[in-house]
Amino acid sequence: MGLVRSLFEPAQRGAIASTHLIVLPGAYQSPEDVIAAKFSYAMQKREIDADLSCVDLEPEFLTDRGALARLRDEIVAPSRRLGYTQLWLVGISLGGYVALDFVSSYPREIDGVCLLAPYLGSRIVAGEIAAAGGLVAWSPGEIADDDDERRIWAFVKRYSESATLVYLGFGREDRFASTQQIMAAALPSTACRIIAGGHDWSTWLALWEYFLESGYL
Repeated sequence: MGLVRSLFEPAQRGAIASTHLIVLPGAYQSPEDVIAAKFSYAMQKREIDADLSCVDLEPEFLTDRGALARLRDEIVAPSRRLGYTQLWLVGISLGGYVALDFVSSYPREIDGVCLLAPYLGSRIVAGEIAAAGGLVAWSPGEIADDDDERRIWAFVKRYSESATLVYLGFGREDRFASTQQIMAAALPSTACRIIAGGHDWSTWLALWEYFLESGYL
């Protein structure tokens, strides 16, 4: 098994920025797709003092919890050692699921999570939450080690107890909007941005630009 592949876009050549944004793309997307979508360009034109890494999510990130440890050991921990004061995971679509899986598994290793149109799992747990009347009333029960979805939703439920910042953005016409709305209801309104748009790069770029201008960084 090789190292986790990533592309690095520094804010300034030869220097370390104050913040490192680690992008986890969606299914069948590559780090090159993130660059082509002008995510780094959006940062450069706003002179954001943050370096950007785009990670290639391999299939085992969804089937092997050891892959999360690789992300920690090969990307997150070395970033911390380099001296970044803030580490953020940026999860797009399925990458949002992986980002939440990571912070719910390693809650003290990331300072913030930016979720752009995140896939939040099957409708089974989301259906339980809706039937209970929302996350406040829902009880996750005992969570098995391999029950990623329940652990993720439990993290969202107790978000206010976490030191990790969470920012959520999605389009109203997104195919996962029904579950994203459940998450949005559990977050402060200032931590959410909902715009017109579907599950596509143009919507994600617009949401990314809103995040860059939100004051979180």
